[in-house]
Amino acid sequence: MTLKYEVSEDRPFYGKFWPKGVPHQLDYDYSLTLGRMLDETAAKYPNDPAIWFLDSWVSYAELKDMVDRFATYLNSIGIKKGDVVAIHLPNCIQYVVAFYGAAKIGAVPTGINPTYQSLEILHQFKICGPKVLVALDALYFHYITKIEDQYSFEKIIITNLVDQATGLSGFKKFLGKLLKKIPSAKIERENAVMFIDVLKTSPNVPKVEIDPEKDSATLIMTGGTTGVPKAADLSHQNVVANAIQCLEILVNQKPEGSTLPRLGHKTGMVGVLPLYHSFAMTTVMNTAIACGAWMMLFPKPPPTEDLIKTITTLPDYNGFIYCAAEILFQRIAQLPQEVLDKYPLSGKLRLCISGAGPLHEYVRKPFEEKTGAKITEGYGLSEASPVVSCNNFYGIREPGYIGVPAPGTDWMIFDAEDFSKGPIDKVGEEGTGEICCCGPQVMKGYWRNPEQTATHIREWGGRKWLLTGDIGFMDEHGRIAIRDRKKQLIKMAGHSVFPKEVESLIGEHPKVLEVAVAGLPDEKTGEAVKAWVALKPEARGTITADEIREWALQNITHWKAPKYVEIIDEIPKSNVGKIMRRTLQEADPLFKKAQE
Repeated sequence: MTLKYEVSEDRPFYGKFWPKGVPHQLDYDYSLTLGRMLDETAAKYPNDPAIWFLDSWVSYAELKDMVDRFATYLNSIGIKKGDVVAIHLPNCIQYVVAFYGAAKIGAVPTGINPTYQSLEILHQFKICGPKVLVALDALYFHYITKIEDQYSFEKIIITNLVDQATGLSGFKKFLGKLLKKIPSAKIERENAVMFIDVLKTSPNVPKVEIDPEKDSATLIMTGGTTGVPKAADLSHQNVVANAIQCLEILVNQKPEGSTLPRLGHKTGMVGVLPLYHSFAMTTVMNTAIACGAWMMLFPKPPPTEDLIKTITTLPDYNGFIYCAAEILFQRIAQLPQEVLDKYPLSGKLRLCISGAGPLHEYVRKPFEEKTGAKITEGYGLSEASPVVSCNNFYGIREPGYIGVPAPGTDWMIFDAEDFSKGPIDKVGEEGTGEICCCGPQVMKGYWRNPEQTATHIREWGGRKWLLTGDIGFMDEHGRIAIRDRKKQLIKMAGHSVFPKEVESLIGEHPKVLEVAVAGLPDEKTGEAVKAWVALKPEARGTITADEIREWALQNITHWKAPKYVEIIDEIPKSNVGKIMRRTLQEADPLFKKAQE
């Protein structure tokens, strides 16, 4: 059945910019839920690999068996459809089992960022209201024990990182814990049970009627367009459709004349980004299960040389796909050539998508030259499961654009101040406004927050549109270029300055590694532009902040050029690679003074 959201046939980008082999519309079974998607893949590829983790392999038959046992256990303790299950784990086999086990009986998993502090975790508990917690023993000991008296669970399921790592010998596990390389802690609570004991439950999954369009599949924490923490409520249709859309983008295409096998079945999906985040949830976990690929999971990002060593030494069943943040690709591109010669990626690493921020040409070109892989930029947000669009891997690929919408997705530029005015009918810079999208991947709304939902999901033309909070414009081919976040726009003497644009321009300086730009209070101009700059290792000590500012004044329009430049060792980023401009801005003395 064809989804009801179809890209308008009169859009001019068809043919020239649409990736070869990718359909304009999306066909898939409306009744497909996460649980059924796993069951169908396991039936088709029972003995094929599903997960690699710590030298351990899990087949699809083994994964389905563990998921069914976990789901049966949850049902046995009274967990019903709509009940929330919190998962406080890094990437591991148990995360996938808990996520799909909960979803299979209509419960709603919500992943917790392992780097969250106790109060941040408590905030998520209060927003989502979970009845069960699945936690790593060490994370529970260090963070949850501090808030035990402020939130109670019906059941706590405790696991150690290596519990399901059957590829590690008992001696290796013992030695790892002894040397503290594998974190562990002893948890004793009356309502606690061990994960390995949960999996001793005989599988007998109850039949639960799940409406893919209406019933929740997962809650993803997000700041949304306002920066206030909320939970994006994603349905089974949302997440399954987005996985199918990713298949069309990643799998169902290859360059003309290529003799390489089509990606998909038995392709390795490199899982460095955390599964609690929507980007990895979809492009690593759900997309792999949708097509019978396998996940290469790491509990935390490994050293870059270790990563490429793993990719080149594990079995190459059908190439590798790597979806991550730009900084991780930059680290590969910066490796010494002798390391890349030792662990050649050409022919193994095939396609890469850079998300969580722009992909700069100074990263893309050397990465492709050194690895032989194709890398392009994707765009999305948690409220859209998250993939909205992707640029081309092959053919015409102009920098500065975020490609065309995923199959079955439409987007338009609306007036940034008044959505009710409708789409802007101008192309190019004159048509700058707020990017809005609609499609099967757009969330149901924010969990138990109808006010915020009504603000960010609006109806126009009989369709549900998500206001992304991103400002950009559309060109004559239907492609969009992002200028910046709505809330991060800098107003300098009446001019609109987009931090992302200034970051890209300063990033062209040959000695600059990374840049973050934000506005600071200024009595004369309202706001002033400041750039925090991290230099390339070999350039440190060879250039001053004043020299960079002079270069900017010579190469950038005066009202966009930074009034202040500060050289710092490293640009702060979130654990999925997003530049944390706000952190730098709020720590600046000028900003602090204005708040007094």
